[in-house]
Amino acid sequence: MRHLPVRMARWSARHAGRAIPGWFAFVVLCLVAGIALGTNEATTKDFWVGEAGRAEATATEGGLERSPTERIMIRARSGELDMAAAVAAAQDVAERMRDLPEVESVAAPVRSKDGEVLLVSVVLNGPELKGKKNVVPLLEQTAAVGADHPHLVVEETGSPAISKGVNDQRDEDLALSERISLPVTVITLLIVFGSVIMAGVPLLLALSSIAAAIGLSMVASHVMPDAGVGTNLILLIGLAVGVDYTLFYLKREREERARAGGRLGPEALVELAAATAGRAIVISGLAVIVSTATLYLATDVIFSSLATGTVLVVAVAVASSLTVLPALLVVIGRRADRLAPRRAARRARRGKPAPGKPETGRVFGALLRPARTRPALTLCLSVLVMLGLTVPALGLKLIDPGKDTFSRDIPAMRVYDRLTESFPELFVTHEVVTRSTPEQAAQVKRALEDLGRRAQADPLFARAPKEAESTKDAQDAEDAKGPQSPANPRTPALSEPTVRTSADGRISVLELSVPHPAPSAEAIESLTRLRQDHIPATVGRLSGVETAVSGDVARGRDYVSHESDKLPLVLGFLLLMTFLMTVWAFRSVVLGAIGVVLNLLSAGASLGLLVLVFQGTWAEGLLAFDSLGAIASRVPLFLVVILFGLSMDYQVFVVSRIQEARQNGMSAREAVLEGINRSAKVVTSAAIVMVTVFGAFVALHLTEMKQMGFCLAVAVLLDAVVIRLMVLPSVLLLLGERAWWPARRPGRTVRAQEPAAGSPADVG
Repeated sequence: MRHLPVRMARWSARHAGRAIPGWFAFVVLCLVAGIALGTNEATTKDFWVGEAGRAEATATEGGLERSPTERIMIRARSGELDMAAAVAAAQDVAERMRDLPEVESVAAPVRSKDGEVLLVSVVLNGPELKGKKNVVPLLEQTAAVGADHPHLVVEETGSPAISKGVNDQRDEDLALSERISLPVTVITLLIVFGSVIMAGVPLLLALSSIAAAIGLSMVASHVMPDAGVGTNLILLIGLAVGVDYTLFYLKREREERARAGGRLGPEALVELAAATAGRAIVISGLAVIVSTATLYLATDVIFSSLATGTVLVVAVAVASSLTVLPALLVVIGRRADRLAPRRAARRARRGKPAPGKPETGRVFGALLRPARTRPALTLCLSVLVMLGLTVPALGLKLIDPGKDTFSRDIPAMRVYDRLTESFPELFVTHEVVTRSTPEQAAQVKRALEDLGRRAQADPLFARAPKEAESTKDAQDAEDAKGPQSPANPRTPALSEPTVRTSADGRISVLELSVPHPAPSAEAIESLTRLRQDHIPATVGRLSGVETAVSGDVARGRDYVSHESDKLPLVLGFLLLMTFLMTVWAFRSVVLGAIGVVLNLLSAGASLGLLVLVFQGTWAEGLLAFDSLGAIASRVPLFLVVILFGLSMDYQVFVVSRIQEARQNGMSAREAVLEGINRSAKVVTSAAIVMVTVFGAFVALHLTEMKQMGFCLAVAVLLDAVVIRLMVLPSVLLLLGERAWWPARRPGRTVRAQEPAAGSPADVG
């Protein structure tokens, strides 16, 4: 592996005319293959976990699975509702919906208890996850009915409409993040290189790597289904690491060019850069890939999609740095050599000195001064600060964000709020699913009906005793008005427990309504009481009957529990692989242990800040979000894994420069200062790019994406400044040669031999 980057760079440098077109042909091939195969999207069963997953699998087996349902609300634009006009609009809705192939059935209209809203429920064909694609014609027909009845407000909501709204908002948000991050990335690269061409190279390779990875992810989805989040992560990680890897390589080539002073040709300079930066890029990329691959241990379709997207885009970014980048540098280098005399003349006329040895700069010198002069004190203070930032993470609370937590900028969510205000029983539905023998069907049904009566008597459920009595009084009053008709829609008890049984009598489902939002404490407590009290007292007493509970709340709670159970396995494997990768890269057990501890510090501090900012309410106005009172359950595990990989990025690049200086005969102290000095500016520049890319996600609407972007941006900033410029040099200065145990101190060697001008360098 040590010689591989040099050999690849040598071939690419010598065959630039083939390497450059070959790379872009590879990108096009990946995209064509992906488009030809299409994306294999995850199905509902891919998301099943825990008891809720077992319940849904059982219900599906009996043909009783949950169907995607839309709700069309009809209300007065002003004043009281004209029931005759509302009924006419409801009939228009029903007729239009029944004509659509996407619709399975349309229910009779029902009236809210206050008589101000008429509701039409429409069940869509197909599985639940397909609803967001099939809902478009329904929304069009609802809008048409509203236009035909201008004195009424006709509006639609439901899980399919909300899912479509979330997807549309996510697409708009990603476009916004690109508009923010791309200009800042370009400006940063222009500052670093002072050249439009050199600044454009990292961006070009990052975008081409993203394109290739998107195509490959579509192919990979036929092995592991895509949960719909992989592309988002490819864009997020691809721009960050793609620019970073190219930046490290370019900066090293510039250093070698400045050191050579025109004595070496572009091919030789590229090989010298490949021998150092190329190897570091390979090790860094492998570290990110191995770290991210631990997400597969979570056995969750979402994490698997995230892992696949990250692994692919990092692998492609590494490949671009080792193949097409050397060829581009040779082409650019030849052009620079032709223009060099002219530029030197211009510098001479302006009295500017020729470029020489790269300097660290005053800012970085000031940041490094504490570690250089007082390493023990700097180490103690830095670690105490990081531990202090970690403390809030001890109060971490997890939640699985449901539709109740989505942004109200989505029109379907505003309609949803009005729906649940008029029909609070539609907030949450618990689904009790049983499996038994056909002979027990009647007995199971009686037990489920008993369970329904118990739930109705429970204040946490929709029909508490007083509510049931008032509803009965309202129903008696309506009965006195005459029989129900299309012109006289009733106010039915939508919260009435209903039992459905499969055709073979083996599987039954009881639906129970709860008038509280899914994330609320009342809804969670109702699930606990159902599972621990009501079921054991009723259907749970029946011998040989399997019972499980699903529904909005059960899905979220079981998902959080599933992730919590997997966390020790993922974290343990992540720590082990981080240690082994560092030991393999630098042949030092001590550096391996240091890497693990520093990564834990960085991840812990960033999670602490995440909890401090997003779990409370004080920053809501500042960052434009509504606090969930908790952190989205997928965020911590995903962030810890990604942060370990990105931290390894900086660890590898910084320690590689220190190791190089040590191998060139410097003392342990000199090597640390030299390595940090030479890597500080490029690491910080790379960090600025990453912070910009990740920070742009804080401007998004989805709270979960805000949390991810914030935590990643903060972690990269802390890692680049506090860890790499203060903690790491302090530790290495204090340990001296002991930091490299058990590797022996190398004898003084000469730096990679500089070949004759224009000849290839045989280094490695």
